Amino acid sequence: MTRLALSIDTLIENIGEQIMATHNNLDSLVLVGIMSGGVPIAERLQKYIKTQTNSLVSLGKLDITLYRDDLNLSGSTREIQATWLPDSIDDKTIILVDDVLFHGRTVRAAIDHILDYGRPQHIELAVLVDRGHRELPFCANYTGHILKTRSRDTISVYLKEINGEDAIDHAEGT
Repeated sequence: MTRLALSIDTLIENIGEQIMATHNNLDSLVLVGIMSGGVPIAERLQKYIKTQTNSLVSLGKLDITLYRDDLNLSGSTREIQATWLPDSIDDKTIILVDDVLFHGRTVRAAIDHILDYGRPQHIELAVLVDRGHRELPFCANYTGHILKTRSRDTISVYLKEINGEDAIDHAEGT
């Protein structure tokens, strides 16, 4: 296993800069963190954007457990967490936030869940690490780092809010 020399704070700042460069009207944005890793990243993005613009972007969190297509395959049980979104997402730009983009199945589940809450004007995606190997046709609008991996490799993102430290590990699969 290799600990990557990447600063999570710097990656989040880079994503924040990309978002601010793309969106003139921050009032129409909602950052929606996908549980669990996407939530603290979305919260940090919100704080970073506020320090740069003095605008408080709306924030939400999304538990996609019941929307996953592999729920019965894992054999494990998952505790359902509360999804929380602002009063209305209609005509807003939703930016889904997650730690790692891999096959695209999490993104598909998140979009299905979001659409049960309303009709956003746009849905975009921000990820800390894009590791490739997509099974579904998704790409991130905002990316902290693109990492070349093999499909059997493992990427682990640790966040201080969840794990007590910020780090990214890359383990080569056998």
